[in-house]
Amino acid sequence: MFAYFLDALTPFNLMLAMFGVTAGITIGALPGLTATMAVAVLTPMTFTMPPSSALIVLASIYMGGIYGGCFSAILVNTPGTPSSITTTFDGYPMAKRGDGALALSLATLASVIGGAIGVLLLLLVAPPLARAALAFGPVEYFWLAVLGLTLVASLSEGNLLKGIMGACLGLLISFVGSAVMGGDLRFTFGSPTLSGGVNIVVALIGLFCIPVVLDLISTAEPHMEMDKERPQGFRLREAVKLLLNEKINVFRSGGIGALVGALPAAGGSISSLIAYSEARRSSKKSHEYGKGAPGGIVAAEAANNATVGGGFIPTLTLGIPGTPPDAIIMGALLVHGVQIGPSLFTENSEIVYTFIFGLLVATILMLPIGLLLGRYAFRAFIAIPKSLLVPGVLLLTILGTYGINNNVIEVFIMLALGVVGWALSRAGFSPAPIVLGVVLGQIAEQGFVQAWLIGSATSNLSGMFFGRPISLAIIGIIILSLGYPLLATQLKKFGRLKAHD
Repeated sequence: MFAYFLDALTPFNLMLAMFGVTAGITIGALPGLTATMAVAVLTPMTFTMPPSSALIVLASIYMGGIYGGCFSAILVNTPGTPSSITTTFDGYPMAKRGDGALALSLATLASVIGGAIGVLLLLLVAPPLARAALAFGPVEYFWLAVLGLTLVASLSEGNLLKGIMGACLGLLISFVGSAVMGGDLRFTFGSPTLSGGVNIVVALIGLFCIPVVLDLISTAEPHMEMDKERPQGFRLREAVKLLLNEKINVFRSGGIGALVGALPAAGGSISSLIAYSEARRSSKKSHEYGKGAPGGIVAAEAANNATVGGGFIPTLTLGIPGTPPDAIIMGALLVHGVQIGPSLFTENSEIVYTFIFGLLVATILMLPIGLLLGRYAFRAFIAIPKSLLVPGVLLLTILGTYGINNNVIEVFIMLALGVVGWALSRAGFSPAPIVLGVVLGQIAEQGFVQAWLIGSATSNLSGMFFGRPISLAIIGIIILSLGYPLLATQLKKFGRLKAHD
């Protein structure tokens, strides 16, 4: 095993890991350029490399891309990747009050620890976890998606009803285009462009980024200020102190991210949302969440980076990709003639273990690279005049949207969603429930239709949805997530009345 670790530390593999992390962070930080796109574009260059080196560079790009999404999430309230949506809840408020550098350093530390937890679980318990993931069928994925929607609704600051309405609007947007099962066209209004549905990244850019641009245009105040009395630079000591206060949160969130990541198609959006909800529920300062709480950043970033290692568990052991980047990486392995499956860890141990250790090295490299980039990113963002920042951000959003499918119609869809999102934000609706509704809508629909067909064929429809142990456990969590805000409100009222008496 130690020999494989040394193989991962060869100068060539170290150089590939460093390149992959840097490229991934850069691409992940730009709205529209996702980790999946980065991995897909750079896959052909790995065909001449040894299989273990090819895996290392692609996985490093993936890990860096997931982490890089926190830069735009914190600085411009626009997640670079869908898994960074939860980071906006507290990252952007911290940056607005002048703690952007601290937020980026904290996100970097949490990402490194979370990523390491996912990789270590991949190294130690991949086969058993992969077998456990097989227990999840279509109905479990349906209830898991519903859980994600109810969590984001219940986390909506101040108004549960608006959160649920926003999630339902996101579901409605996800239904545009051909049905996941059957291919029926819905809400296309005769437009061939809409037959493919609304792209998740297009919705993400429009609903998150355009409202920020419109707010910058409509106000005369500076877009962000740096508090002269606060220490500048890395603010690493403060970040470490905050992380030590959140030590249970970071390890719990990393575990959640790795376990949810091991479920094929679940992804970082669900894992970060579950981790954030649990962090808020267990925090003594839950009222600060959504207003710039460090624990929110820790939970979100630890969870979404842990899904990288967790996603490789079913990919390498069962040949079932956990996420779209995993599918691309699996394809690259097949090009190299490496057979995916349970025998991979025995017949090609030198490849898989060198790759796992290389991914761990890449995760550690995120710390110096991320801190260095974060130190200058916040200062540069503040130094840019608003007159240059607004057209620059708008240009990036347009180019990023156009670059997804080279389709100008999607640019107009993005702008239209942005205007709608801005109007809804003025009415007190958060964009997060809407975007997560779009992300989770397809998972929920596919799981529901497949479970319905299976239940109907076996004449056990109710048992299919409500008779499986894992489903019942998830339903119980859903009820708790919806009831917790109401219960907490009643307990606060009771406490005030008791204190008054």
